[in-house]
Amino acid sequence: MGQNRDGAPELTVGLDLGDRHCEICILDEGGAVVERGKVRTEELALRRRFGGMERVRVILEVGTHSPWISRLLSEVGHEVVVANPRKLRLIYENPRKTDRADAEYLARVGRMDPELLAPVAHGGRQVQADRGVLRARERLVRIRGQLVNHVRGTVKSWGVRLPSCGAATFARRVGEEIPEALRPSLDPLVRQIEAISQEIKALDEQIERLCEERYPETRLLRQVPGVGPKMSLCFILTVEDPDRFRRSRDVGPYLGLVPRQDDSGSRERRGRITKTGDKMCRRLLVQSAQYILGPFGPDCDLRRWGERIIERGEARGKKHAAVAVARKLAVLLHRLWVTGEIYEALRAGGPGGIEEEASLAMA
Repeated sequence: MGQNRDGAPELTVGLDLGDRHCEICILDEGGAVVERGKVRTEELALRRRFGGMERVRVILEVGTHSPWISRLLSEVGHEVVVANPRKLRLIYENPRKTDRADAEYLARVGRMDPELLAPVAHGGRQVQADRGVLRARERLVRIRGQLVNHVRGTVKSWGVRLPSCGAATFARRVGEEIPEALRPSLDPLVRQIEAISQEIKALDEQIERLCEERYPETRLLRQVPGVGPKMSLCFILTVEDPDRFRRSRDVGPYLGLVPRQDDSGSRERRGRITKTGDKMCRRLLVQSAQYILGPFGPDCDLRRWGERIIERGEARGKKHAAVAVARKLAVLLHRLWVTGEIYEALRAGGPGGIEEEASLAMA
């Protein structure tokens, strides 16, 4: 056993990942099951199980364990395909779904054509660790927002309104405004809000250091107004290798910023955006687009182009424009990264293609 004439491995392994055990199903070149089994979800156990095998194609699904397991299996010499869960309806709609059946379905689809699974490329260890900084900040911001809303809601139910202020200054601004009767229940939360704000500030400084020391290419992206350290770093860590895209325009679909398409015969239908790819990067792109289109956004081609979409008078024109500008912004960031060009806010002729892009602006 080994490889067939096309260079592809003869054996295909479906690996259904679990917290404690992984279910294994191995198919030969003809699709017959040659082995089933289990292996503990531990590095040593996986190395022992797969380290001594001839090169095989391993199919597994995106999940908590898929980043490190995919790297480990690649290190020991196997071809690894990480399946996009959106492409696995065959598994999810199985009326008799079991880990054993899931492993076999993964192997059978992977044996036919791995491209049917829209393979996901996990980043390296360092990229995963650095993305963890962004995700930790995102989680802390969310928790702080929930605590702030709880404090405001509780005080409002007492007949008092706290002064308007940002979450970062909330603890200092409202500390004295909380009614005395509510202090035993709310003061601990206000202290937590202040502590979380300090942690967020420390993470912001860490993100700045990462941009300057480990990812200096973020400077190219930060030329664009509305693109700060978080946005530029997230984009770099999400794309990781800019050469993976033949055209800059391919970044939009990769990040789920294009509408769903349902064409049949002469009927053409477009729905909401696909929302595939990295959720955090897509959200930051939309936030940057909203800044560009907002009252403080500078005059630039992106802003003018988005305003033309808004002027079309559609009911959801502003939302469509934000998504469309986010998509164009992703294309622009990739282009700046690849070419190293100096960003020009206003170029002769503007972005162009307004009619074509407006049709893609549905959100």
